Amino acid sequence: MQIEPRQLSRLGLRAADGRDPVVTGISVDSRQVRDGHLFAALPGSATHGGEFIQFALRQGAGAILTDRQGAEIAAEALAGTDAALIVAQDPRAALAGAAALWFAAQPETVVAVTGTSGKTSVTNFTRQIWQALGIPAISLGTMGVEGDYQARLAHTTPEPVTLHRVLAEAAAAGVTHAAMEASSHGLDQRRLDGVNVAAGAFTNFSQDHLDYHAGFDEYFAAKALLFNHILEPGAAAVICTDDDRGRQMAQIARDRGLRLTTYGRGEGCDLRILGQRYDATGQELRFQMAGQVQLIRLDLIGGFQAENVLCAAGLCLATGSTPDQVLGALPRLTTVRGRMQLAAQRDNGAAVFVDYAHKPGAVIAALQSLRPHVMGRIVAVIGAGGDRDRGKRPLMGEAARQFADVVFVTDDNPRTEDPAAIRAEVMAGAGPDATEVGDRAEAILRAVDVLEPGDALLICGKGHETGQIVGADVFPFDDAEQASIAVAALDDRL
Repeated sequence: MQIEPRQLSRLGLRAADGRDPVVTGISVDSRQVRDGHLFAALPGSATHGGEFIQFALRQGAGAILTDRQGAEIAAEALAGTDAALIVAQDPRAALAGAAALWFAAQPETVVAVTGTSGKTSVTNFTRQIWQALGIPAISLGTMGVEGDYQARLAHTTPEPVTLHRVLAEAAAAGVTHAAMEASSHGLDQRRLDGVNVAAGAFTNFSQDHLDYHAGFDEYFAAKALLFNHILEPGAAAVICTDDDRGRQMAQIARDRGLRLTTYGRGEGCDLRILGQRYDATGQELRFQMAGQVQLIRLDLIGGFQAENVLCAAGLCLATGSTPDQVLGALPRLTTVRGRMQLAAQRDNGAAVFVDYAHKPGAVIAALQSLRPHVMGRIVAVIGAGGDRDRGKRPLMGEAARQFADVVFVTDDNPRTEDPAAIRAEVMAGAGPDATEVGDRAEAILRAVDVLEPGDALLICGKGHETGQIVGADVFPFDDAEQASIAVAALDDRL
């Protein structure tokens, strides 16, 4: 989208020597810098962006935003240039504020969802409810941007320039409501700063991303930034209070002066699950909303979907929808791609599901939630990603061993690690009865082959993804597609 150039000071930034050049654009990648751009050189996990300042200057950057370390790294290159230099204590926050002022537009109502699991489903369900009510809406996160405006994203919570550009483009396309995922990385790196968030939600908390965060407390603190930093007093918070971390987050919301809606199974929840009854294609949900007991049918597999649905309902209620409107929309919700998605069904009636579960808690939740829908055995295909938290690998194997009847351990996204070494760590938890099959397509085929009438197969880990990362390469791979091929081959449908 075309934006008129403006002076640096209008982006809330001040150069060290008082220069106030006209900025023609903002870039975080030196290769995208053009004449007059503001280049943000940010600290990274492996390389500081200051290393790329010299290249940005050669591309014509008119201003550089960085921290003291970045300025020191590029001191020689900066000494011979007329570019304005902005040295910020927190350059990520400064960039977010500048991006918000640069694009200067977003949908009227934005909600953000954080938590270890459920973010994608909650944002998607929230968007579906709004659309069912005739409201132009998008969901933004792991699946990209979906809804009444669509775009691809490289990260669950994109860096500020991309995020604010997408929000501005969606607003220009007539979108008035947006539900976005707020990852711990995104919150910790201040990517949501500058977004006017009307309501935030917290789903749950379990082990993940300890390759990035120093420990559980740091991981939780990053999640809490949505409630004690991003949301302004008077905004709304929708929080599951079924465990200690949820109750801790609820207290943070109260202390911040947020309008709190609680949900879950415990007494006193504003949106409370009272009961569920399962069948092969969905469930009936009995719950309390606005002081009244309600009973609805959901064509969703997995008991945990009840929490996701109530979280989405809470966000819609907190942003102006009425209980009657929300209740009318809930039975129309459809499964999010790659989230307990029915991918194929054998001629004998056995079903194959695909789910994004790629951490211990999510694997347990997925398998436990599938159990009431299944008369026979549950077969699980499981793996773990490379270059990520190694501590969760045996825990994932153990989760499959405890909650599935038959387990196949295979490759997920090994990235730069040895796939066999990753599988060995998963097998340590999965136990001697698990079957190790390195090739993921073969593992899926063999798992489909063991299905008997009444059984179900859950393929964990990759969900909606359409590629497998091996080394630095991404090879085409779709779990749902592979499941369909396996069923067709074994049932002579090809």
